[in-house]
Amino acid sequence: MTTHRPWLPPVLFLVAAVAIALAGCQPTTPTYQGWVEANLIFVGPDEAGRVETLSVREGDRVAASAPLFTVDDALQRAELNMYEAQLENAQTAYERARTLLKTQAGTQKTFDEAEAALRTARARLVTAQTHLARRVLVSPVAGTVQQIYFRPGEMVAAGKPVLAILPPGNLKVRFFVPQETLPRLAYGDTVRVSCDGCAADLTARVSFIARTAEFTPPVIYSLQERDKLVFMIEALPDRPEALRVGQPIDVALGARPAAATAAR
Repeated sequence: MTTHRPWLPPVLFLVAAVAIALAGCQPTTPTYQGWVEANLIFVGPDEAGRVETLSVREGDRVAASAPLFTVDDALQRAELNMYEAQLENAQTAYERARTLLKTQAGTQKTFDEAEAALRTARARLVTAQTHLARRVLVSPVAGTVQQIYFRPGEMVAAGKPVLAILPPGNLKVRFFVPQETLPRLAYGDTVRVSCDGCAADLTARVSFIARTAEFTPPVIYSLQERDKLVFMIEALPDRPEALRVGQPIDVALGARPAAATAAR
């Protein structure tokens, strides 16, 4: 028995072939691997000393000028006492020289030297007061305490940070793009940021485009991008509170802001 297959017009085969071809040619938005970085603010003493008190913990939010920690001030107080005594002696010498000059029992040179010594003593006292005041460290910015490097009882060198603070505006995303993608990027462009467990509508604006190429950093594991020259891009997130330092992310290029597009 002969089986008859239903006959289809050739035009239907053509339509089906075109549909399949178009489906395979749908453009896909490329994504680029990156991570979240931060420009931390490091706070430390001007002079070496031992940390006495610590007023914050890691993760605490602090306001500008909020107390952070203190460093022992025994040497600074001794210095202050010494310069206070020197100022008192200089003041006495100045008054005596001025009185002698008025009675013509002293010389102008002696008076000038006493006056100069008094100014020097006052300046040294102000310096000592400043050194003492700086043993109490306050936050220079508002932000979150990210890390504490020294605890009470530990010695810290001059200029060595005791803790690090992250202001909200200092968070940034860093990713790398190949050379052919550079013409699609400009300062102020919006990019879409995605990561595991993050909100679906995170965006950032391009704030830095490297002028020199570099090899793909080892943190980027994509086989397609490995061993290629790429350019580093940095973008400031619109919602920095939704991201964490060191968090791996994927970045997709988005449309430019309307104002920037019109300007061009």
